[in-house]
Amino acid sequence: MLGKSSTYASNETPLRCLTGIDKAIMQIDTIAQTLCANKTSSVRENPASSLDETLQGCDHLSTEEREHSAGLMRVNHTGEVCAQALYQGQALTAKLPKVRQEMEQAATEEEDHLAWCQTRLNQLQASPSKLNPLWYGLSLGIGAGAGLLSDRLSLGFVAATEEQVCEHLDSHLSTLPESDEASRIIVKQMRKDEAEHAEMALSAGGMQFSQPIKRGMSLVARAMTWTSYRI
Repeated sequence: MLGKSSTYASNETPLRCLTGIDKAIMQIDTIAQTLCANKTSSVRENPASSLDETLQGCDHLSTEEREHSAGLMRVNHTGEVCAQALYQGQALTAKLPKVRQEMEQAATEEEDHLAWCQTRLNQLQASPSKLNPLWYGLSLGIGAGAGLLSDRLSLGFVAATEEQVCEHLDSHLSTLPESDEASRIIVKQMRKDEAEHAEMALSAGGMQFSQPIKRGMSLVARAMTWTSYRI
């Protein structure tokens, strides 16, 4: 995990300090796991796993419903890729250990979302967005830059981003096919988690962004949503 300067054996004896090369390798591994792996395992159980196997598939959906659900879940998957990059960038540059730990915890929960979205895409016989590497790179740079400037700005960016994610998920819930219960259950749990992340960031001292800044962020989010739905 980011932020730890040494590794320990089971008897708490320090083995050695992590070098810059160690940290770089860990970061490369994280990037590969986010972008290249077909990640479907998660710490928390997939909220849709309790459904009947028939409902977890897509045979009960029409072609139009399946394609629409796939497009929305592809958008959500890209959003989780961006969240991973954002939190990873912020954890790399956060100045306060407490802030760094909170970023790492949020990133872990976002990994669950990433796995759930990938699982649902597989069930819908669809693939993630081909533009994910582009959005990952941009988000990593934004996260690291915000962390370099100040923890308060970094946390404020998390809060503003998560607020917009919640709005997007609300819109998805309003358009996802009623018969696609699996996607709807996943999105509802993601919506709950994202709201908690936003509250965490503000309570930890994040600044409240002005409406003009939020509108600018919204324009970028719309571009990501439009492209990820189709590509």
